[in-house]
Amino acid sequence: MPNTNTIEALNHLLQGEYMAVESFNNFISKLEEENVKQAFVEVQKQHRENIDKLASYIQFIGGQPDENLGMKGHMGDIMLNMQLGSDSDTNEIIEKAIEGETKGVNMAEKVLRGDLDERSRDIAGEVLHKDRKSIEKIKSLL
Repeated sequence: MPNTNTIEALNHLLQGEYMAVESFNNFISKLEEENVKQAFVEVQKQHRENIDKLASYIQFIGGQPDENLGMKGHMGDIMLNMQLGSDSDTNEIIEKAIEGETKGVNMAEKVLRGDLDERSRDIAGEVLHKDRKSIEKIKSLL
């Protein structure tokens, strides 16, 4: 029998990764500088890989991956669109991306501090590590 707390925690992490992919869709559509756009595409690809890893693992341990944004994600998406307007410059978009990624890392750290078995902790830690690297990649664009 799978641990429902573990599955819930991993699904929480999965939701954050989905929110990141959606946010990066917004960012990428507003960026004009090719090098910045390419870096954002790479970060988004990393989030998609995190989604695959988390969803597969949740299924492996007998859970059901929660594969939609949910109300919180949709509201975040709307807020981001409002904040970014059509006249956002590249640095503003980079700052918003760093802010969002940092929130995601904080959430992942909270999940890691929760009641996870060793393998689930390893997977969550891997996601966290990759998300931290993404922040560094984005910061280097400023």
